Amino acid sequence: MGADRRVMEFLGEPMSRQQSDEAVERIEAHFRTHGFGLCATELAESGEFIGFIGLAVPTFEAAFTPWVEIGWRLAAEYWNAGLATEGARETVRYAFEELGLPELVSFTTIRNERSRRVMAKLGMTHDATENFDHPKLPAGDLLRRHVLYRLTREKWVIQLHFSVPSDNESR
Repeated sequence: MGADRRVMEFLGEPMSRQQSDEAVERIEAHFRTHGFGLCATELAESGEFIGFIGLAVPTFEAAFTPWVEIGWRLAAEYWNAGLATEGARETVRYAFEELGLPELVSFTTIRNERSRRVMAKLGMTHDATENFDHPKLPAGDLLRRHVLYRLTREKWVIQLHFSVPSDNESR
């Protein structure tokens, strides 16, 4: 999945097998350190691995850190099927109900409309004054400018109890 240029379009260069293995090691270390992390995601019907969805503590400093990020990465053949939104909704529930987190953030490059749509479907809000240059990317990198979305537990509870999903969505 990390070697697919479509998947990596807004994340950087495609990954080698070694880089992918190192990413998995970092995810596993995050679980050991924090007790939560990015989870392998499978299709319920077949058990086929389709990507990951979960929570992470950003490893850089920015105006919004330290916070917990919700993130996802799915294989391209599973895009536009509502799977990222479905998995992310369960992750939001877990973050607020099980972990008791007060707020979640999510961020991506400005041009990543697919992820931004998932963030909006989760009820996350974007304030353009919080856009930032990702500190791990060099000046001039086309992916450096990022948007930040937020969701508080209070807003999520209100949405959960008072919003009605559209025909294309489910809670």
